[in-house]
Amino acid sequence: MQGTEKYRILVINPGSTSTKIAVYDGSKRILSEKINHTREEILSFARVVDQFDFRYKIIKEELEKKGIALTTLHAVVGRGGMLHPLAGGTYEVNEKMLADLREGVQGQHPANLGGLIAHVISQQYGIPAYVVDPIAVDEMEDVSRLSGFKAIKRRSLGHALNVRRVARLAARDLGKEYGKTNLILAHLGGGISIYAQRQGRLVDVENSNHEGPFSPERAGGLSTTDLINLCFSGRYTREELLNLVLRQGGVCSYLGTADIEEVEGRIQKGDREAQLVLEAMILQIAKCIGAMAAVLEGQVDGIVLTGGLAHSRYITGRLRQRVGFIAPVLIYPGEEEMTALAEGALRVLTGQEEAKQYVGEEAEQCQ
Repeated sequence: MQGTEKYRILVINPGSTSTKIAVYDGSKRILSEKINHTREEILSFARVVDQFDFRYKIIKEELEKKGIALTTLHAVVGRGGMLHPLAGGTYEVNEKMLADLREGVQGQHPANLGGLIAHVISQQYGIPAYVVDPIAVDEMEDVSRLSGFKAIKRRSLGHALNVRRVARLAARDLGKEYGKTNLILAHLGGGISIYAQRQGRLVDVENSNHEGPFSPERAGGLSTTDLINLCFSGRYTREELLNLVLRQGGVCSYLGTADIEEVEGRIQKGDREAQLVLEAMILQIAKCIGAMAAVLEGQVDGIVLTGGLAHSRYITGRLRQRVGFIAPVLIYPGEEEMTALAEGALRVLTGQEEAKQYVGEEAEQCQ
C-alpha cells in the first residue's frame, strides 16, 4: 500500500514456549524475532497471566538490542486470546477486554498476554493498541451451534487469524472481492481447524480439539459412548485423558510421533502402518471439507489449504485428489500470523476499516 511506510507497528504474538515479535513500517517487515523459552521457565508460573512481567521484560530488552525505540511506534498489536465470542476484525484494547483476558473467560492461553502487553506499551507511549481476529472469533450461524445434546453447545475456536488472511489472498488470486467469496479454509498443523466462510464470515468450523478430523497431536471427534466408558474406566485421571486426546492423540497415538516428515520418511521406506495412518488423517480432513461444502450449499469458490502441513506435497496432493471435484484447491503453506496482525492494524490506521469495540457479550458481539 502506497504511503503506509509512515506507520510503524509493533506486533506481539505469545506462544506456549516462545514469544514472537515483529516491527513493520507499513507493510514492510523490518524486524522479526522468535524468543524461545525453556519448559522450566514457563512451568515456574502458576497461570498464564503470571507470565506478564517475564514476557514484557524480554520484549523490551530484545527491541532495545535491535535498536528499535518504542518512541518511534505508531501502534502496537497483540495476538487476541480466549475472549468471549466475537465477530472477526481489528479491536481496540479496552478495559473490558483487559479484564476478560486476565480472567481467561474461555480458557488460559498464551495469546491472552498479547492484548495485555500491547495495552501497557500503548499507555506508556501514547499510541493505540489492537488485537486482530482473536482465537474466539465466532461468526457461526445459529443452526450450526446445536451439537445434538442440549447441554453442550458447539463453539467457534480455532485459527481464525491465519485463515482470514489467507482467505484474502485466495479471493485476490481467484479475482473476487473478499466479502463476496465463499471458501472452505483448512488450517493444517499440530491442530486442525476447518472453516466454511460465506461472503467474508466464518459461518462454521470444526476444530480437532473438540471434533472433526484427527491431527498429528489431537484425537478429533471420537465415539461418544466409547469415550464416556473410557472416562469411567478408572484407567486415567481427567488430566491424563485430556493430555492423551489433545497432545498424544491422532497420528501420535498410532505411530508414537507427531512429526509428519518422519512419518513420510517411514512411508518411503515401505512402512504400511505409517501410510495407513496418514491416509486416514487425510481422509478425515477430506470428509470435513466435504461437510463444509454442504454448509455452503455447494456454492464454493475455492478450497484453501494452509498451516505447516500444507508444506507436504503428499498431503496436499492426496487432498486435491479427494476434494478437487468440489472447487479449485489453493495452497498457502505455513502461517502468516505476524503479517495478519500488522495488516489488521494497518487497515485501521489508514482508514480502510474502523476499529471495533469489544463488549464481551455474545449477543452483541456476533451479530
